[in-house]
Amino acid sequence: MLKKLESDEILARWSKNRRAQPFPVVAILDNLRSAYNVGSIFRTAECAHIEKLILCGITPTPPHGGIEKTALGTTKSVPWEYALSVLSTIEAFKNKGYTIASLEITNQSIPVQEIKKEHFPLALIIGNEVSGVSEAALSASDLILEIPLFGKKESLNVSIAFGVAIFLLLEKLKK
Repeated sequence: MLKKLESDEILARWSKNRRAQPFPVVAILDNLRSAYNVGSIFRTAECAHIEKLILCGITPTPPHGGIEKTALGTTKSVPWEYALSVLSTIEAFKNKGYTIASLEITNQSIPVQEIKKEHFPLALIIGNEVSGVSEAALSASDLILEIPLFGKKESLNVSIAFGVAIFLLLEKLKK
């Protein structure tokens, strides 16, 4: 008989998948404006068990009611930091050996599914809800990744796009 699992049963089930160390992915949020999107990204980052979030520029930071509403407590369990400059953040992660990838649709972007294991550790830049990843961050990126879409709308909500991209990226690492 079909039975929905209770919270403790779900946690027990997923704990079998949890790695001792986070996946070698950092998400850099480039001037997001919506606290709700930031909170949703925190929650997704926790479920994906990635290293860290870097909140840059005008991106709202915890503690913030809008972030907490959608993050559901994950601001306390996901490592994060604030940086004024996305470019200095990119430079710092390049110096640590990370591949810098922007999630954006350009004439040079490749489907996120084409990422290779050798591109990890990876710093994934997520852009502003209206203007996307900044031109400066795009220029500093090693790769530009896109999520192939099949409908008539040209883009996804930024927090949804992050969720789709992060789990596609982690599938490459798990194989």
